Amino acid sequence: MNKAYLLIGGNMGDRLANLQEAIIKIGAHAGTIEKVSSIYETAAWGNTQQEAFLNQALLIETTHSASQLLSILLEIENKLGRIRAIPMGPRTIDIDIIYFNDDIIKINDLIIPHPSMFKRNFVLIPLVEIAPNYVHPILNKSNSALLSACADDCLVHKKINF
Repeated sequence: MNKAYLLIGGNMGDRLANLQEAIIKIGAHAGTIEKVSSIYETAAWGNTQQEAFLNQALLIETTHSASQLLSILLEIENKLGRIRAIPMGPRTIDIDIIYFNDDIIKINDLIIPHPSMFKRNFVLIPLVEIAPNYVHPILNKSNSALLSACADDCLVHKKINF
């Protein structure tokens, strides 16, 4: 069995319903949901002229390879109305693989650990909630240490506790 940490988020439509539907589809097609973080609201990062995002971290157990998991997650995004028209633009749902086991993967459009995760509070805060001691396989720092060192000043507010 493989363990994958995911971050799901979105800022279009019914944001909470989109997160819930993504979790249902991930559980049905990608693997068993082991842990979920609280839901956090964050101002848009990068392209800031858009609505705030809701984000949530998940730990799943899966029999799929990282490449297979990516394909499944992209299909779930498509089924939930994800359109990739504007880089870092508004979206109904975004599902990122943050970690896959302790693997370091760089193939085509799949890079794990997620290359920017350690720079973003909206990734680190929910991730620390479910895996504070998980050690980044390249940076050799725990998620908690990465959060403590993160220079991102984007505010992240807990919306719903789990």
